[in-house]
Amino acid sequence: MRTYKVIGVMSGTSMDGVDLAHCDVTEQENGKWDYTINVAKTYEYNDLWRLRLSKLRNQNALNVYKTDRYYGEYIGELINEFISDNHLEVDLIGSHGHTIFHQPESNVTYQIGSPSAIAAVTDIPTVGNFRAMDVVKYGEGAPISGIGDQLLFSEFDMCVNLGGFANISTQVEGSPVAYDICPCNILLNRIAREFGKEYDENGEIANQGSIDYDLLSDLNSIDYYAQSYPKSLGREWINEHFWYRVRQSDASKEDRMKTLVDHIGQQIGQNIENLAADPTTTRVYVTGGGAFNTALIDHLKTHTDAEIIVPDAQVVDYKEALIFGLLAVLRVQNKTNILKSYTGAEQDSIGGELAGNFSHLS
Repeated sequence: MRTYKVIGVMSGTSMDGVDLAHCDVTEQENGKWDYTINVAKTYEYNDLWRLRLSKLRNQNALNVYKTDRYYGEYIGELINEFISDNHLEVDLIGSHGHTIFHQPESNVTYQIGSPSAIAAVTDIPTVGNFRAMDVVKYGEGAPISGIGDQLLFSEFDMCVNLGGFANISTQVEGSPVAYDICPCNILLNRIAREFGKEYDENGEIANQGSIDYDLLSDLNSIDYYAQSYPKSLGREWINEHFWYRVRQSDASKEDRMKTLVDHIGQQIGQNIENLAADPTTTRVYVTGGGAFNTALIDHLKTHTDAEIIVPDAQVVDYKEALIFGLLAVLRVQNKTNILKSYTGAEQDSIGGELAGNFSHLS
């Protein structure tokens, strides 16, 4: 039962920054894994990086290619600083990258942050580009963190992550299920920036508003919500199918925020109720930045009878980074780390691009 010292790297669609988590992960005899998050930190994006990432999908191919490399070098430099500041030993890096395109209906997904650049800057073997193989196999390529929920947090009936998008993973009649439910922080942060804030701390803006039921009804009627899983969402989908509904509403900014919070809570709650055999005995583990939004959590609780469990702040913030560290370990062990039951692909995958010298891990 070898323990791997791994740095998991996560950058979500809400573009708060780069999450780094140094973790020990150890396989147990029952096939489950134990973990310890030793130290973790979020490196916030400066205005230049935030602008560059938000506009990259509209740039030409050469600029996208260059940014893939430069962003990988940037992540590598952050990791070197993180290691130096905390005197860390590291066997392996697992990096999600930053999603620029996600159009699985067109067989396309693309996360920048070249694993080769990260490995070159850090001199540490790196695994990245986890989603690509699944999409080639006609899967959604997302969400892929469900296997981490299964191996690390199986004591809970469901796991919900409130990141840029809200996603859920669980078991339905013994089969693993995971999918994106709805947009989440990517919406709330857009409204918050209209108030000169990066996010709505503790739901303070939402609590100043009232629900606009015309807007709420319009949002709840979006076709995606009636589609069966597996399914996933990307930034392009928001711009095409969602955001114009908010913009054309006559609701005030405060009322828009309140309405979005209730919409998100309602969609998550309905999905919990639909997936649970008995919601009253179902325990739901909620992580991601949205778990700190007390208004959102309060609205979620009104839409489900399940028990909503929010762990300590470190797990809330860094669970996704931890899971990508685990996915990297599974990759170097040549074990399945992407499940077709989550993504709808034709086959399971051993996903992830390898860069660097892995000989010490064999």
